Amino acid sequence: MLRELKTFIAVARYGTFAAAGMHIGLTQSAISAQIRNLENALGQQLFDRTGRQAILNAAGERALPMAREMLDIFSRMGTADSASECSGELKIGAIASVQTGLLPAALLRLRQAAPRVEPKLVPGVSLNLLSQVDAGELDVAILIRPPFALPKELHTQVLRQEPFVLIVPHHLAGEDPLQLLRDHPLVRYDRTSFGGRLVSRFLREQRLEVNVALELDELDGIVKMVECGLGVSLIPLAGLWVEHGARVRIIELGELTFHRELILLLRHSQRNLPVQRLFSECLEG
Repeated sequence: MLRELKTFIAVARYGTFAAAGMHIGLTQSAISAQIRNLENALGQQLFDRTGRQAILNAAGERALPMAREMLDIFSRMGTADSASECSGELKIGAIASVQTGLLPAALLRLRQAAPRVEPKLVPGVSLNLLSQVDAGELDVAILIRPPFALPKELHTQVLRQEPFVLIVPHHLAGEDPLQLLRDHPLVRYDRTSFGGRLVSRFLREQRLEVNVALELDELDGIVKMVECGLGVSLIPLAGLWVEHGARVRIIELGELTFHRELILLLRHSQRNLPVQRLFSECLEG
């Protein structure tokens, strides 16, 4: 029945049998058969089927957290008592700046402490990584804390706070960050991302009307755009550009400084598993 539970969770997440099948590698008919088996075993329907959509009904809403808990319990049954004895895959989600920042050294420490564990790195943006942890598709993820409350099933650990700064082309004169933002085009941190939403809030609070030259969600790419003179940008002090240097001027925001918070995210039921606990320690150094 475990595979039926996994399929049930996938359909609940993706909203249709076809979409769930595409993500977990089953045909639509196989998905239908597994959901039918689960509903027959429980003696009740779990979805209201409207056209192609499969929407959780009251019974489905009640069953979903229990299905996730059952899969969590099953996964813990095969877990070794200590991290050094563990083997198998650890699926780690990470935003781009983490992949080139704190993650490489942490993975080396993990390798030394648990050589039989095979990390699998899954890149993504914070919102997608959050959804994948929530759905059980990732064991852990490192992302920006979202600007909304997280489900109670998810556990967070704060890793670091990264201050936002204004970066400008090296030749550009001026020290007042607000004036520079008013006078020059903005290479904007994607406003749909968690970090970009922090920038939007800052601009709103400072009542700044900006001229957007370009919008993207990749810190090192933003830095390159500023280097070539496309505009100025508000970004966190993080990423390869900080470590390797860049042909930009960094202007601190002083008392106006705001931060993005990097967190380690995992399911609450798995926070004390040996490998997850070890990985958390490896991130802290």
